[in-house]
Amino acid sequence: MRTRVILGVGLCATVLAVIAAEGHAEACGGCFNPPENPTVVTDHRMILSISKDQSTLYDQIRYQGSPASFAWVLPISGEITVGLSADIVFSGLDQITQTQLNPPPLNCPAPPANCRGSSSGFGGATGAEDDGSNGVTVIKKEVVGPYETVQLQATNPTALDDWLAQNGFNVPADVKPVVAKYQQENFNFLALKLVPGKGVQDMRPVRVSTKGANVALPLRMVAAGTGPNVGIALWVVGEGRYEPQNFASFTIPTADIVWDWNQRKSNYTELRAQKTAAGSGRTWEIESSTIVYRQQIESIVNQGSYDGSGPFPQTDEERAARDYLPVTDDQGATTKTAVQVRDEDMGTLFYGIATATSRVTRLRADLVHAALDADLVMRASPDQSVLSNVRQLTSAVGTPQCPSFSGCGDDGDGSSGDVTVGSGGGDGTFTCATGPRTGNAWIGLGLGFAAVAAAHAIRRRRDPR
Repeated sequence: MRTRVILGVGLCATVLAVIAAEGHAEACGGCFNPPENPTVVTDHRMILSISKDQSTLYDQIRYQGSPASFAWVLPISGEITVGLSADIVFSGLDQITQTQLNPPPLNCPAPPANCRGSSSGFGGATGAEDDGSNGVTVIKKEVVGPYETVQLQATNPTALDDWLAQNGFNVPADVKPVVAKYQQENFNFLALKLVPGKGVQDMRPVRVSTKGANVALPLRMVAAGTGPNVGIALWVVGEGRYEPQNFASFTIPTADIVWDWNQRKSNYTELRAQKTAAGSGRTWEIESSTIVYRQQIESIVNQGSYDGSGPFPQTDEERAARDYLPVTDDQGATTKTAVQVRDEDMGTLFYGIATATSRVTRLRADLVHAALDADLVMRASPDQSVLSNVRQLTSAVGTPQCPSFSGCGDDGDGSSGDVTVGSGGGDGTFTCATGPRTGNAWIGLGLGFAAVAAAHAIRRRRDPR
């Protein structure tokens, strides 16, 4: 008989803010239009790595409140391995797999013949022990980064509640019935709290690994403390395409997506909302399932995050230390450097997954609270075709606007249809203004890739080596 393994979702919601970034898109040498990234606010972001030998859940935690009040409880089966990850792993996967909608191509006049310049465009262990509390057995205790962790086995929910309260794990009242239900189903539990003296700024994403590939996500735990709706983003890393087994799912065909030239956006979000409503808020969207190699994620993670504060990290250790915590022993001596912790994290993310067949399936759900009455079970999809995250749209409504060119010498007659030719600046360059570009950008820990790239470019110019 196969045992279903539950990897838990923490009790703390991951709330990520989204802002609109406005700028001007410039494209020289042709007609370009900025792609649309239909990103929406997400309450929970999780990564699930699946191989036949091991499954790992990554959960991004964001908590506001007193550090002493923080508690994170997960139902588990058997003994598991707990480790730390970094926000940059989530940001990297989001960057690589983000849905990109490219408008239909334009048929615009070419730039004036006397314009010069390069073209640019938008690319797309301790043994079990009885601690004396009636009905609760401590399987394992350890400190993992800023967290005190304990794996527990309980014979009745009342004893478990008492143990957690007596040991400083402040589980909310509305969570206790959910914990009791898992206990009745013979699950063990992982409980985390912050080490005394640590603040919420020290928190890191947690990863939980268990043997085997049979995996489910305990949505019943997500229900605790949420409102009438909850948004969940999930990346499944494995050797193929995955889909929900016990929830309905859908994809949005590219042919159904229509670009509106007047609004400079598509109807993608409206289609998603319609399909979600048709599924009564109990359905998942499979946004994409693409080939993603370990080296792609490692390139982003190894680069490290940089928010512009302090000196730019010069060494590999400095870059790793911005995102990862070193491991220390009881005397404070370093047993694993930040680089080693980072490399171990990448090894865990792709554990047992062959490079040639590595896939990342990106899913999105806006679930009503009533849908959080069952755990999400994943399975390999019967359709193993690649579902690209880059969509080239062909249908459109409205009137497209061709770019304007400026900064070039007059071509002699000053007329070029819809193209406006500038009076010339004497530098032989031109710009193509396609209008304001408005899009969504994630705000959170672990970003700053553009700043990193710029800093690298500056350093290369200064140091030809």
